[in-house]
Amino acid sequence: MESKPRRSGYVPQDIEPKWQKVWAERGVMKADDASPKPKHYNLVMFPYPSGPLHMGHMRNYVIGDLLSRFKRMQGFEVLNPMGWDAFGLPAENDAIKRGGGVHPEVWTRGNIGIAKRQLGIMGVLYDWDREVTTCDPSYYRWTQELFLLFFERGLAHRMMSPVNWCPVDKTVLANEQVINGRCWRHPDVEVEKRDLEQWFLRITDYADRLLDDLDQLEHWPEKVRVMQANWIGRSHGVEVEFPIDGHPRESMRIYTTRPDTLFGVTFMVLAPEHPLVEKLTADSRRTAVREVVEAARKEREIDRMSSEVKRLGAFTGAYAINPLNGEKVPIWVGDYVLITYGTGAIMAVPAHDQRDFDFARQFGLPIREVIVPDGKPQGDLEGAYTGPGVMVDSGEFNGLDSKTGFERVAEFVEKKGIGKRSVKYRLRDWLISRQRYWGCPIPVVHCDVDGIVAVPRSDLPVLLPSEYRPLADNPDFWRTNCPKCGRDARRETDTMDTFIDSSWYFLRYTSAHDNTQPFDPELANHWMAVDQYTGGIEHAILHLLYSRFFQKVLHDAERAEATEPFARLFTQGMIRRGGQVMAKSKGNGVAPDDLVARDGADAARVYEMFIGPPDEDVEWSDSAIAGPVRFLQHVWRLVDSPDSFQVTGSDASADVLRRRAHQAIQKVTEDYEGFHFNTAVAALMEFANTLQAYLVGGGRRDSGWDFALRTLILLLNPMAPHVGEELWSRIGGEGLAADAAWPQFDRAAAAESETTLVIQVAGKVRDRATVPVGTTEAQALAAAMRSDKVRAALDGRGPSKVIYVQDRLINLVP
Repeated sequence: MESKPRRSGYVPQDIEPKWQKVWAERGVMKADDASPKPKHYNLVMFPYPSGPLHMGHMRNYVIGDLLSRFKRMQGFEVLNPMGWDAFGLPAENDAIKRGGGVHPEVWTRGNIGIAKRQLGIMGVLYDWDREVTTCDPSYYRWTQELFLLFFERGLAHRMMSPVNWCPVDKTVLANEQVINGRCWRHPDVEVEKRDLEQWFLRITDYADRLLDDLDQLEHWPEKVRVMQANWIGRSHGVEVEFPIDGHPRESMRIYTTRPDTLFGVTFMVLAPEHPLVEKLTADSRRTAVREVVEAARKEREIDRMSSEVKRLGAFTGAYAINPLNGEKVPIWVGDYVLITYGTGAIMAVPAHDQRDFDFARQFGLPIREVIVPDGKPQGDLEGAYTGPGVMVDSGEFNGLDSKTGFERVAEFVEKKGIGKRSVKYRLRDWLISRQRYWGCPIPVVHCDVDGIVAVPRSDLPVLLPSEYRPLADNPDFWRTNCPKCGRDARRETDTMDTFIDSSWYFLRYTSAHDNTQPFDPELANHWMAVDQYTGGIEHAILHLLYSRFFQKVLHDAERAEATEPFARLFTQGMIRRGGQVMAKSKGNGVAPDDLVARDGADAARVYEMFIGPPDEDVEWSDSAIAGPVRFLQHVWRLVDSPDSFQVTGSDASADVLRRRAHQAIQKVTEDYEGFHFNTAVAALMEFANTLQAYLVGGGRRDSGWDFALRTLILLLNPMAPHVGEELWSRIGGEGLAADAAWPQFDRAAAAESETTLVIQVAGKVRDRATVPVGTTEAQALAAAMRSDKVRAALDGRGPSKVIYVQDRLINLVP
């Protein structure tokens, strides 16, 4: 490499392109599958290439790069790949906005090129030999093959179902993609309900394992585990059959988690979508019931579940019979009962369920208390009592506590043959059909004779046509022949949800160029599970849950050993600017290009790590990056021009410098491991100040100085790698800083020789003293008694009792 004349001082534009070229030429982040080193699979969630990156995105990628460089220096063989979640609505919607003038693939490929360049100028390194792009046929061929695996195992099925419909994107949404009744991509757009025949994956078959195995994920944020547990929503209860008066062939099957309240049923409620509504409604009640049914279908699900809105309801004219006491109770239709939860029918116990209570009060229905808090009399209720208590007005079960009552009533129901214990889940099968062009085609055909037939694996991939238009409107795509009988057939024209693509990409990275299978099991088993996964909390019950499901299915199919894909998870906070999350759509994004051109990539990296705790949202300040710039200039000056620090003659100690170096090693190592990058920056700044203090104190630049300076450079290197490499080369470091060994911590060398002893009299702090570490009680007492303040507090007398915590505190009792 030709050397250029040095400009004085820290000029990032001079050094950053140089080292980026060196890293690329030497394949610094290229992982060796056969390395004898311990493996570390480090991964950040791959991005949607929907536009250029901004510094809000970069926070995630800088964290990942810092960790990869850190683990390499610690002696690990690091797999740190990158790819592109390239299918999906962002690219297609942009094509629509541009009047069809831009093909989604053209837009996507262009954005990938921009993003790769931006990552490069930020010094973010990946093993680009393993790059995957989900819209490449070489990738989605295997997505289709995995779909067929699910299909063959009975985990992929097609059925008619009420679905969530986004009127903007004109496609269905999975339950997880509906947030407060609105589209996850369009927070101002209300989701509609439609009845469509769609493809689903039976994630519910894995509900128990997905829930129970959360206990294995001890290195995941607790909030993510709680969110997944709540979404799966397992509950234990009893299913009970309520006969219908006058309809001997019909019954209402309800599910309750409170069988101890069965004697408190005063009415029943059917979901408006329940098939019994039409069968049971009396002619005189049809108009009122129909009005409720039609109005409920227009309501958002979140509103139907809310306790803040007025309920819709109508009496059907029919009655159910409570099988425990023979009482006839009216059957209503009500909008607050959902067909998607439980059985779509409920027994209403208004005294002990708040929504039932509100419904009863609104429509003048009776309220009967059957559980009372222990020792408290029955009385008028201002609201539902939902806690435990003692059963009353419950026949032979009177006097039982509610927990015992649960078991005794459940036993009674099962013995009488009118019901059974049951487990229910909030989780529903994963809806994967999308009525869009820019997605992975579903590899099946529809034959009038043979029904749904899988495309043979030898015919994969089913390619997207080059012409951009809906697949259902493209006969050249959907016209085909049945693989089974050879007759005319129709290809499936729905594409897969893009979360399918991202549910297995981490496995493809382990053998990205295998053209015989989705991934090489031997290599996948070597690298998996991912040791560190980093990404946004917004994927807690989307991508993270789906990926766990995929991994378990592949384990059951003997394709993978690991049962969980991600051993450790970190969810970074958002960067805000002007009080809003940084986003291109809000016009508040900060382009890395501009920042690098002005202040350099390393300053931008250090600022993103220093701005605040990485797991919290932080506010961006355009002026605050000046601090990291000054810090890097300071470190540069320590190496490049140490003589520029004027000697003042203050105290200088080689022992202190060595001790501070080892303390910095301990602190920065622990902070990197624990994702406390902001405090790691503070520790590095403090250590740099220690080196300066040593210089101005007249300290010699000998082997002790060299050790401290080398330590500072290597500790800084994962965070500011361009400065790290340049300064490492200037002090004569061997090879690249990226390949250097992480500094070794010596606990004995880091130990302080002196400590501050807090001196109390009768528990009140009176003074402090500097004493040698390891001071005995007798020595500590002598030091305390030399204090005028202590002697005054004791009135000149000696203490009657001494309480001593070595190296920390001594308390003298008068």
